[in-house]
Amino acid sequence: MSALVNKARGETLLEIDGRAHRLCLTLGALAELEAAFDAHGFADLAEKLARLSASDMLVVLAALTAGGGEAKTSAELAQARIDPRAAAHAVAAAFRDALGE
Repeated sequence: MSALVNKARGETLLEIDGRAHRLCLTLGALAELEAAFDAHGFADLAEKLARLSASDMLVVLAALTAGGGEAKTSAELAQARIDPRAAAHAVAAAFRDALGE
């Protein structure tokens, strides 16, 4: 994957359908995830994200692709070729990089 990422902004890459896509945890993405998971604050969201189903992962990826500037819907992502392990690692990296942990 040759696309450039801004690590200072917390960006990471995930291959979707053979092409690198930028993921980024933004404030908007966090708000979208809080609403999607009916979370009341960041601690509640973190608890809910600790055990994601495949459909939950699609919701997270949709929020992070929007944060990265290449919005994809959960439905689009469900039809895409995405390695589940790579997706899990990319989501973890996006959170870790954005939150400095």
